Amino acid sequence: MRNDIKARRADRRWSQAELGKALGVSRQTVIAIENDKYDPSLPLAFAIARLFEARIEDVFDPEEPESGS
Repeated sequence: MRNDIKARRADRRWSQAELGKALGVSRQTVIAIENDKYDPSLPLAFAIARLFEARIEDVFDPEEPESGS
């Protein structure tokens, strides 16, 4: 699942650690979510969307990237 958390975080000039603290998760969790290595739980996804004053579907895109084959 793709997301635009990194861009939203950068717009607010928050560090990964600051975002993690606001969400109650580690900086490593924020890194994994931003790099599409970890899909957050539904409660965490709602918390992220709420924090950025957005809808979940505006932050997260469930579409998988198209493969080149």
